[in-house]
Amino acid sequence: MTTEIRVPQLPESVADATLVAWHKQPGDTVSRDENLADLETDKVVLEVPAPMNGVIKEIRIQSGTTVTSGQVLAVIDEAGAGAVAGKAAASAAKTAPAANIARDSEAEGKDAGKLSPSVRRLVEENKLDPGAIAGSGKDGRLTKSDVVGFLGKQPNGGTAPAPAARAPMPAARPTAPGGRSEQRVPMTRLRQRIAQRLVDAQATQALLTSFNEVDLTAVQELRARHKDRFEKEHGVKLGFMSFFVKASIEALKKFPVVNASVDGTDILYHEYYDIGVAVSTDRGLMVPIVRDADAKSFADIEKEIGLYAKKAREGTIAIEDLTGGTFTITNGGVFGSLLSTPIVNAPQSAILGMHKTQDRPMVVNGQIVVRPMMYLAVTYDHRIIDGREAVQFLVAIKEGLEDPGRMLLGI
Repeated sequence: MTTEIRVPQLPESVADATLVAWHKQPGDTVSRDENLADLETDKVVLEVPAPMNGVIKEIRIQSGTTVTSGQVLAVIDEAGAGAVAGKAAASAAKTAPAANIARDSEAEGKDAGKLSPSVRRLVEENKLDPGAIAGSGKDGRLTKSDVVGFLGKQPNGGTAPAPAARAPMPAARPTAPGGRSEQRVPMTRLRQRIAQRLVDAQATQALLTSFNEVDLTAVQELRARHKDRFEKEHGVKLGFMSFFVKASIEALKKFPVVNASVDGTDILYHEYYDIGVAVSTDRGLMVPIVRDADAKSFADIEKEIGLYAKKAREGTIAIEDLTGGTFTITNGGVFGSLLSTPIVNAPQSAILGMHKTQDRPMVVNGQIVVRPMMYLAVTYDHRIIDGREAVQFLVAIKEGLEDPGRMLLGI
């Protein structure tokens, strides 16, 4: 009995996907729910699981091809699973000692301890050298999206190479002394989508940026005073982002047009607060949404942001996590940015830019003191947001952060 493997139903907002890599080849045995291939959409990487145990009989779509929902990718022969399994068991009985030694030796390599089970499987199936792939996870760990991105750049489209291909790749053609080389690399689907959205935002919106600066002394003192108890009580660290989310929400309530969007010739006022928090990954910038953020505590916000950031970097975030949003916060300060003009995440009408916190001399009550200062930027759609509203909105955020008690009292 054969079964067709089809492209899973893509979300309504996604028209198609690119088949990035096959993890199995014709003749390979597969287990139920085992990942057969990776599909890259404009936002996330999706897996194609095996619906049953069996043997890959035929692959109909090659890596690098654009596919749509329901399209047949491959055929599995369920009947062949038993025979292949029997042969495999017999072979394993003869070669198990040597194979186990080889596997143990390989697993104990310097990179093995850094690989999660899903990443290890992807690396082994495609016979890759983990050391040749740049890791974007914590302490340089490889994530699934790191490996998928690496496979997508390979000339063979990410298909498993033949055993002979495991030899070192030939050296690049030498260039003359002082010569200059170039390399052409196709954009990923996500990078293409990001590029298009940024261009569209600047072409359709009247963007303007206003700046201010905020003294983070009070926030830093509050974090230092309560961070240990907060982490013990809630199981998550008290970061800066939850303060900025809360301060933004209080400012949005005072200036609802900043939380609105343009729909044709109408202004659509959103009476809820779905805050996008930009996350940088190896594949590009993603903006997961903290929904109904006004109803969530500091701990809830920190947990949700941390979870989304982990999922985004591991390539497991869902499209639903990235859809919607009424206002976005981006933090270039983590990379050392002192000042920038962020671009609005359309169809939203404004975005807040955080930057590097830096000790600077400030005049306070006639005295020069050193304070931890951060420049803030708000880019907004001038079609519906006037300069007065944008400036006062940013001042409201500044006041909330310089006196966090205001956020608790709603003043």
